[in-house]
Amino acid sequence: MKKLLFSCLMMLGVSQLMAQAQWPAITQQAKPWTRWWWMGSAVDENNISTLLKQYSESGLGGVEIVPIYGAKGYESRYIKYLSPRWMQMLDHTVSRANALNMGVYISVGTGWPIGGSHVAKEDAASKALVQQYDLKANTVLTDLIVVNDPKQKDGAVLSVLMGYNSEGKATDLTGKLDASGKLNFKPTEDLKLFALFNGKTRQAVKRAAPGGEGFTIDHFSKSATANYFKAFDAAFGNSSHGVKGFFNDSYEVYGANWTPEFFSEFSRRRGYDLKQHINVLFSDTKDDHTARIKSDYRETMADLMRENFSTVYTNWTHQRKALSINQAHGSPGNLLDLYGAFDVPETETFGSSYFPIKGLRRDSADIRNVDPDPNMLKFASSAAHAYGKPLTSCETFTWLSEHFKTSWSQCKPEVDQVFLSGVNHVFYHGTTYSPADAKWPGWLFYASVNFVPNNSLWPHLKGLNDYIARCQSVLQAGTPDNELAIYWPIYDIWHNAKGMDKPLSVHHVDDWLHPTAFYKNLVSLQNEGYALDFVSDKMLELAKANGTQFSISPKGGQHKVLLIPACEKMPVTTFKNIIRLASEGAAVVIQQFPQDVPGYKDVEKQRQELKHLIAQLRPSENNNFQVAAVGKGKIVIGDVHEALVYLKVARETIADSGLKFIRRKSADATYYFIVNNTANDFDKTISLQNEAATVLIMDPVTGTVNKVAHQKDGTATGFRLQLKSGASVIIKLTEKKEEAPVYKYIEPAANAIQLQNNKWMLSFKEGGPQLPATLQMTGIKPWTDFTNDARTQAFSGTGVYTTSFVLKNKAADYLLQLDQLYESARIIVNGKDAGLIWSLPFEKRIGRYLKPGNNTISIEVCNLMANRIRDMDQKGEVWRNYHEINFVNINYKDFDAGKWKVQPSGLGGTVQLVPLK
Repeated sequence: MKKLLFSCLMMLGVSQLMAQAQWPAITQQAKPWTRWWWMGSAVDENNISTLLKQYSESGLGGVEIVPIYGAKGYESRYIKYLSPRWMQMLDHTVSRANALNMGVYISVGTGWPIGGSHVAKEDAASKALVQQYDLKANTVLTDLIVVNDPKQKDGAVLSVLMGYNSEGKATDLTGKLDASGKLNFKPTEDLKLFALFNGKTRQAVKRAAPGGEGFTIDHFSKSATANYFKAFDAAFGNSSHGVKGFFNDSYEVYGANWTPEFFSEFSRRRGYDLKQHINVLFSDTKDDHTARIKSDYRETMADLMRENFSTVYTNWTHQRKALSINQAHGSPGNLLDLYGAFDVPETETFGSSYFPIKGLRRDSADIRNVDPDPNMLKFASSAAHAYGKPLTSCETFTWLSEHFKTSWSQCKPEVDQVFLSGVNHVFYHGTTYSPADAKWPGWLFYASVNFVPNNSLWPHLKGLNDYIARCQSVLQAGTPDNELAIYWPIYDIWHNAKGMDKPLSVHHVDDWLHPTAFYKNLVSLQNEGYALDFVSDKMLELAKANGTQFSISPKGGQHKVLLIPACEKMPVTTFKNIIRLASEGAAVVIQQFPQDVPGYKDVEKQRQELKHLIAQLRPSENNNFQVAAVGKGKIVIGDVHEALVYLKVARETIADSGLKFIRRKSADATYYFIVNNTANDFDKTISLQNEAATVLIMDPVTGTVNKVAHQKDGTATGFRLQLKSGASVIIKLTEKKEEAPVYKYIEPAANAIQLQNNKWMLSFKEGGPQLPATLQMTGIKPWTDFTNDARTQAFSGTGVYTTSFVLKNKAADYLLQLDQLYESARIIVNGKDAGLIWSLPFEKRIGRYLKPGNNTISIEVCNLMANRIRDMDQKGEVWRNYHEINFVNINYKDFDAGKWKVQPSGLGGTVQLVPLK
């Protein structure tokens, strides 16, 4: 009987008795998606089917369709946006994508920003046109009150005419104008007249596709937003046509600072008549009074953007059972609230970050003079975390480097930084639809890393795609696990007497973000190993404490501490919500009390109430900070870092070595995504601030899952971590007993076997414009070093390096290390595919493919597109020929690769096998 039971258990396998460690399911959402530009919407069923199949095979999970301008010479193929034929192409795309288990999003418009041919002038983006006149006492104004700008003659409408005396007292003179604009009024004192016209920015959609040309909409008008979607109602009916989400690009509307209903909206929200203060609103006087009026104006703009655009947009998508996706950055509003109004907040990366990773190439001539700030990305992820939205997306790799010079190894640290910021739904920027009959390199969009089949690196894209899919399968699981919530003092930005609206763009963070105490705190806290999200005034209205933690919504992330950085202006209602949260049990840290209240109405009354609330706290001294007991919780005032120590909020000490991390928590596990983007390899015992019965090391590059020995360290877990410069790992700490192969640390067993001086054969597998001849060499070097053959200088594609060697006494494992790899490689050992090397460090374990005796290794290297493009430009071949913007370099100058140097291609330096224990 015992033998029978034992036999049954053996048949069941150990994994049936103890959970077998594995990755979360790789869904279509976990895979990376790509923005899919339809140039001229010149698409057809056959090419759509072929391309989607190629995308799917490479590991992409979906496409986001954005129609743009077209290629010259193909005008007969253009399809008008939202026409019946266009909808047929969309339906075919959705059908083929579904068959391939891919998803489809579309942009709600062509090009950007949102707008189009069906936008009437009254719904177009508005701006205030203010004209001033001097009217002397007992005289009649001889000028007609009509708009002076000839471009505005057919669109501007007078909103109000106000007169102000020397003391600023206002008189509404609008009713004293006749139809011609003549003012029938003779004052008894000198007046300064302000005529405010609702004018139009006249901004058109940028990079529009056929049928999508037209004005940008008025984002602050509910009727304009609703009217915009009527064209989609006509095309889509009550269905989404299988589209999973409707996307809106970043707010890049310039000069839009008004809307026809602004006065009434302002009065309803701010409680006073703005007409009485037009002379102040449009003044350049740098005083507190002006700043208060402008703060109220900006807050009203933010309200209108959220309610009249964002909410209307999301409601429209929900009527079609689809998601709303929006890029809020650049908007003149509270970014956290605007991101939070959509199902999928989307941010973007722009430019190239500096990482001191060993071996990472970054030529200053090939990058824009922009240093992306990952903290900008956290506005989107914080909104998602607060409201329990499962996805935060990101337009990724925009202008990462010069065209045709971006490798997948350069993409990895940039996307790792995106993940560390809380993003878990990556969109490539991007992929251009290109028909099969378009000459190489096919149709291409400027500002893009070319994730297209014509890219010579395409055969190895699956390495990057699978990496992102594994990371996102974890980062989309469970809930965010950030212990701190830091208040963003938007009123300090709005309280500024300079200018009008305050667009908060990615490109101007030096103005509105970097100088603030908020920013300095979040940088220093993250460097110390604390994980945090941002919260707005509106979020604090919704926040509720549950025990010692609090959350913004029942589905949102839980936080241990609310941090209030030093700020000048804070509404009384916000301070009341802070006190309320503390009374409910939350721990609050206030760096210093707010100095004043924002806005104009009842300012003295509000000031006194704020002072009274602060005085009621009666904190007691405690070293460098004060502590006030408030209900079930407490408020700590003073040094932020000392306050967190006092509150016993543990930090992750791995940050001391420069490692970056983000955590996710599920019902029985905590996941750490850890990145080493420093210049140094890491090999130490670490301690993570969670307990565990099992510790798993999950490698997102290879997909392996291994179990590692660990030690209990109080309420933390300790274990040894090896992480080379440029590498990343996912650590799973679980309360369950899980089985997995034992993790093997890299421990050399003997001296490395040097292969670079062997005899090598170099052949060329695929690419163009011509395949170079097969080469025999002793010692390895890039194929571009063979300068006597013009074909090697122009070639972009795959070259195969092959050599043989003898292993006498086979070690437990072997680590193949490539020194100079331009740019990625597939490793074939004894005829078997050993996988890709596409990211730093350029190494791979290949021991299971080796054998005692003679072995053959082939290294299939893909290089950049750059050399072939260079050759075409030197020969004057026409390959870029587009309507509107044709093709520009990274500095928006005419593109010319003919002056480039030949980019190194192939293998160089050392190639070695390190025997491992």
